[in-house]
Amino acid sequence: MTSRTATVGSLVSSLTELLAKAGVPNPDVDAELLVGHVHDLGRGEVQAAALTGRPVEAADADAALLLAERRAQREPLQHILGRAAFRSLYLAVGPGVFVPRPETEQVVQFAIDALRSVPDPEPIGIDLGTGSGAIALAMATEVPNARIYAAENSVDAFLWTRQNFTETAAPNATLVFEDLAAAFPELNGRAAVVISNPPYVPDAAIPRDPEVRFYDPAAALYGGEDGLDVVRQLSETAARLLRPGGTLILEHGELQGEAIRSILTADGWRAAATFRDLTQRDRTTTATRA
Repeated sequence: MTSRTATVGSLVSSLTELLAKAGVPNPDVDAELLVGHVHDLGRGEVQAAALTGRPVEAADADAALLLAERRAQREPLQHILGRAAFRSLYLAVGPGVFVPRPETEQVVQFAIDALRSVPDPEPIGIDLGTGSGAIALAMATEVPNARIYAAENSVDAFLWTRQNFTETAAPNATLVFEDLAAAFPELNGRAAVVISNPPYVPDAAIPRDPEVRFYDPAAALYGGEDGLDVVRQLSETAARLLRPGGTLILEHGELQGEAIRSILTADGWRAAATFRDLTQRDRTTTATRA
């Protein structure tokens, strides 16, 4: 295939082959998304264009190839596209911010369900260490009667967080640049839900995926010797912020549920429980403030 004779279908096939040889998971999906990015088409539109034999301009084929070569070096697809889908949101992401994961979409459902179950006209939800803002903005847009507060303390991440809050323009969402340990003293004892996807990888562990190992910010990954240093702080901070009966929701690694339940129980939390994600791995632990 040359760029002068390319069709959408042949271009997708060529990029898929390139990405597959590089070991990229789901290379056909990424190839379609990259071609779509160049042509301003959705993935379904790319598939339709491939079936009809739509031709591709040489410059567009070359542009798609350059993007695919970046992806073949295992640069995250979301960095290349500049966006990451999260539930109904399409968030700005890039170097310096943790790319939201599909499994977190299930974690935030616990918070959304908890907020919806509260009889208050304006229940308060807090996202500590919000990163891209994915969790906070999902809560704000899906529970519009709630008042959502989010804190982030990374300068690099905060640039993306602020952009996403500005673009989403949820009137019930408040963002602050603050360390989670000290965040929102004015809300002490008032929150119905506190949620966090903290850094939880043990310091000595090496993430398997190159996209994570080389591109996700270390501050969003590593949580001390056992990975649970931030969880311990969250237990203390959430106890300060939540009212009696309020819900704490934590995302974590698949082998950490038991240890987190022990930490929370020792700190006086009630009904600590761990739930699996769609791949049947432990992913979410919840607890109730006494």
